[in-house]
Amino acid sequence: MNNQDLIYQIGITLVKGIGNITAKQIIENTGNISLLFTEKKQVVERISGLSRRIINEIHRPEVLKRAEKEIRFIEKSLITPLFITDPAYPTRLKECVDAPVMLYYCGNADLNTKKIISIVGTRNATIYGKDTTDQLVHDIMEVFPDSLIVSGLAYGIDIAAHRAALRENMMTVGILAHGLDRIYPPAHRNAAAEMIKKGGILTDFISDTNPDRQNFVKRNRIVAGISDCTVVVESAQKGGALITANIADSYNRDIFAFPGKTCDKYSEGCNILIKSKKAALVTSAQDIFLEMNWCNPPETAQTKTVQKILFPELNPEEQKVVDILSKAGSMQLNLLAIELDLPVSRLSVILFDLEMNGLVRCKPGGIYCLS
Repeated sequence: MNNQDLIYQIGITLVKGIGNITAKQIIENTGNISLLFTEKKQVVERISGLSRRIINEIHRPEVLKRAEKEIRFIEKSLITPLFITDPAYPTRLKECVDAPVMLYYCGNADLNTKKIISIVGTRNATIYGKDTTDQLVHDIMEVFPDSLIVSGLAYGIDIAAHRAALRENMMTVGILAHGLDRIYPPAHRNAAAEMIKKGGILTDFISDTNPDRQNFVKRNRIVAGISDCTVVVESAQKGGALITANIADSYNRDIFAFPGKTCDKYSEGCNILIKSKKAALVTSAQDIFLEMNWCNPPETAQTKTVQKILFPELNPEEQKVVDILSKAGSMQLNLLAIELDLPVSRLSVILFDLEMNGLVRCKPGGIYCLS
């Protein structure tokens, strides 16, 4: 891509009156947004959805001058611009109706990696919240080390998730509510610098954009849209984490929440999400894997040894049940009976014994999985 194309791509995001939805419509209608800036007004007026006022804004010389300034900053700072038609643009985010048409990225993580998990929560994280985040990230790393952990680089749960990922040598990306010429909060500069080497920082705001209050809501839609699922660790009754979860819900993405005591201020939001059925209640990473139907990695000699240690006294029928659920992740009672060639009455007794021993649990719909 040459700089002239990039000038127009950045330029369309700077035109007052053209938001991301309108910009995408223009891209679909024209196939080449350079027409907006290079053709005469009479030609541009034929493009559907553009008022005369917007057309006048497009032809203001300040628009492309500002785009040129941003290109100089991008080149100097080794930033990767990602237009929505770029193959490296996050495909999950592209599915969202209000996805930003331009992103600015500094890092080396694959934004289209196989599994991406957003972890969010209150800025006033408790020890319980931080410990839960640390354990969650560790358990994700144990099973899916190539996963990408995403959060908002804010105080509390966000930075706890980033730092936990860095400790586990996992890729992690922070979504910012301002341009890449600064880091907010400043206290997280060192973490951001480390993330650029092992993950990255991403925004849809140009340089010289302040971290104003309204920008954080815009930031949250990227956190929700770029990932397969959003996990809320701790949240008050109101706050950015709940906003992110609600946006994820509007995108039909999976949401998970860790429950807390009814009297805990920073568990109120999680409990509300669970009660309203917007989020599934989880207590571990394994719960998330099962709900997402993420298959377990291939069994190794080491995992076989672990299984023998964990289940030392299983009879042959119980062992068959455990083996099938270990491979399948979860299975409905009747299908499990067919797979094992056992009567449902006999299988129910086996499953009951396994459940009493804490090895198996039953989910709604008669679906069984390993605990």
